[in-house]
Amino acid sequence: MSVRLRSAEVTVRVAGGRAILEDASIDVNPGEIHALVGPNGAGKSTLFGVLAGDIAPETGAVEIDGRSITDIRPRELARTRAVLLQENAVSFPFSAEQVVRMGRAPWARTEYENDDDTLIAAAMSAMEIDGLAQRSVSSLSGGERARVAIARVLAQATPIMLLDEPTASLDLKHHEDVMRLARATADAGTAVAVVLHDLNAALAHADRLTLLASGRVIASGPPAEVLTAERIAEVYGQAVDVFPHPITGVPLVVPRR
Repeated sequence: MSVRLRSAEVTVRVAGGRAILEDASIDVNPGEIHALVGPNGAGKSTLFGVLAGDIAPETGAVEIDGRSITDIRPRELARTRAVLLQENAVSFPFSAEQVVRMGRAPWARTEYENDDDTLIAAAMSAMEIDGLAQRSVSSLSGGERARVAIARVLAQATPIMLLDEPTASLDLKHHEDVMRLARATADAGTAVAVVLHDLNAALAHADRLTLLASGRVIASGPPAEVLTAERIAEVYGQAVDVFPHPITGVPLVVPRR
């Protein structure tokens, strides 16, 4: 399997020279969900920004299909990877449909713009926001705005999808809907990288997992091998039990109380 997106020993420093990400390497493969997990301040969102091309590392390299991300023009990059950020503020009174349609902007004046209406409708249906199409985004709840933002990323229809805490504002049903959608998108061949705080969601849905702490990669590999009770306790400072779900067999993480 060829690597679609790769970071190799990337380091990011803040003013004063302190490293907030150090020697971090990750491969994101087509057809897989790769979850980034770790406690607050671990460097997850920084690594995410590096993978997206939004943060330039001090050292190391990021490649898409073997090409340096710095050599890829912005429009081509937008046709290659779609990015969902934690914050998706909209300053103007755009409707939900207009925001989703923004995801199709990279494909303007190409043969693929003929697919705009179909992809926009499919993305809005997938996120169950059809009934919100003409509503101003500023009038929507936090969860509704999050679903609109995810629909925009889906409509962009790129071979790489980067999602930074996509389920943070969602209720239980829509949380699961988004993770199922990520799974279906990966199964269709997309390379999906997702930042998650929910370790059980990562265990249930990810194919590979990278655990970060204090700006460093602690472990990377199959989720059940990375998220052991001992490693979670060491990284998070919280004792847990990890045991198989009685029906599915998928490992569950339960804090000791």
